[in-house]
Amino acid sequence: MPSRRPPWDYGVRPDDAAPADADRLLVWLARRQWRGLVAGACFGIPWMLSVALVPAAIGHAVDDGIVARDGRALLLWSGAVLGLGLLAAAAGNGRHWFAVRNWLTAAFRSGVVADRAVRRTGPALTRSMPAGEVLASFTSDFGRMGHSFDVFARFMGAVVSFVVVAVILLRGSLLLGLIMLLGGPLLVASLAFVMKPLQRRQSAQREEAGRLTALGADTVAGLRVLRGIGGEESFLERYRTQSQQVRRAGVRVAGTQATLDSAQVLLPGLFVLVVTGVGAHLAVAGEITPGQLVAFYGYTAFLTIPLQTAVEMADKLITTRVAARRIARILATEPDHPDLPSRGPLALDGVLTDPASGVTVEPGVLTALVSARPEETAAVAARLGRTVGGNHGVTWGTTDLDGLPIADVRSHILVSQADPRLFSGPLRRELGGPDDDTRLATVEVADAADALAAVDGGLDGELEERGRSLSGGQRQRLALARALLRDPEVLVLVEPTSAVDAHTEARIAGRLAAHRKGRTTVVVTASPLLLDHADVVHLVEHGRVVATGSHRELSRSHPGYRSVVVRGEED
Repeated sequence: MPSRRPPWDYGVRPDDAAPADADRLLVWLARRQWRGLVAGACFGIPWMLSVALVPAAIGHAVDDGIVARDGRALLLWSGAVLGLGLLAAAAGNGRHWFAVRNWLTAAFRSGVVADRAVRRTGPALTRSMPAGEVLASFTSDFGRMGHSFDVFARFMGAVVSFVVVAVILLRGSLLLGLIMLLGGPLLVASLAFVMKPLQRRQSAQREEAGRLTALGADTVAGLRVLRGIGGEESFLERYRTQSQQVRRAGVRVAGTQATLDSAQVLLPGLFVLVVTGVGAHLAVAGEITPGQLVAFYGYTAFLTIPLQTAVEMADKLITTRVAARRIARILATEPDHPDLPSRGPLALDGVLTDPASGVTVEPGVLTALVSARPEETAAVAARLGRTVGGNHGVTWGTTDLDGLPIADVRSHILVSQADPRLFSGPLRRELGGPDDDTRLATVEVADAADALAAVDGGLDGELEERGRSLSGGQRQRLALARALLRDPEVLVLVEPTSAVDAHTEARIAGRLAAHRKGRTTVVVTASPLLLDHADVVHLVEHGRVVATGSHRELSRSHPGYRSVVVRGEED
């Protein structure tokens, strides 16, 4: 049998835990792509350094060639200028390639860790932060996470070239060298008075934009209700008010950003004027040669590049940290049951066992889970969906789970939650399945023929977003049909008939048991109609199994079971 090639892990192993802190998250990302950052710096430094040394070569050409009337020296230093230009072109291409690569890698890895956090936390995420903020992170924050990594190669080149030029100036003129070494860092440090307000205002603007997105999403989801109660005007007023909040926050950001952008031009320009004026005074006094004056002027013109790059790095770092804070909030969110084993249950010898609750699911059996607190059994169902093979030699039926990636294991287990989502698009595509005959037969099992008829065009029709044109019961039955069409080895259904009447529930219960006969099925429910068709029923109290048997056995022998299922009435 050919060996399975491990998938590329994008530098993030399955057991890696990204830190839920903005600055530590950036360091964590940088450590996982340090080779790309170093390679970018190896191209960025010679790229900017070759540009920085051009004035030195021109100065020597003036002194050694033109002033000294030495044609050979003039030709030699002209060739040096040409060589520096070619080096700058070649190194610039490499620097740009690694800059784009580092930007995309950081952005993608941020998306990977955020996606894992969303899957881990589930509905707890949207209860701890607005859905609009989560959406804003996935639409814009990941790209911004790569901004600092993009500028890094140029920034390293700016630092090295600035130091080299300062040393050259120190050797030619102590005064000019000190102006360079002291004045440049002071100019960059002065931008802190702009950067901190900018960071605060960017964070406020992103929060307001997230609230606006959440308001729009909530309104679209409840549009039919709004129309039914005549609430359109009330919504429009709320949306208008929030839009103005976003606009005002954006104006505040724009003012501060404009100040920073202006400083990128003004401060280096002032620096150039000072260095040029001092250099001209030294040339008139005879302390430096004409060639050195030309070189010093070239240095001052060049110095705008590293200084602007340093300012840009500070600007991008602010933007990146704002985005990192939002992603860190997602990473810091805890799931509803953080104390549960993260690896979920173990599959042993064909029997699915959840150590946390003691639930055991035999292969080929319809198993039901009952609890007075539905969230307890729903948590068991969620853990079943996170099953992974843990020990060497572990098998589940005829499938070897040992070492399989989580995605491969999940192809064997499907969990349909109590409130499944339908998506817009062709109904045939939403349901899935190999062919129309199978789709229609499965729709009959789910007793969803009326839901199919309610869609214009039937299987050829288009579902509206979340199936909002259908009733709750119709959406639930179409979702059940969709789950059955996946035909997984283990199917876990959480309250699959909670939105239907008793007659419909009775038909679904009988058809479901017959359709899944011989396949492993778990149903989380307290409905006697479904429980009566289960082979095994587990009663869960305080997160642990306290009784196991058939529905009729437990109804006769266990008062706690009767109080949950039949409310104390005897059969």
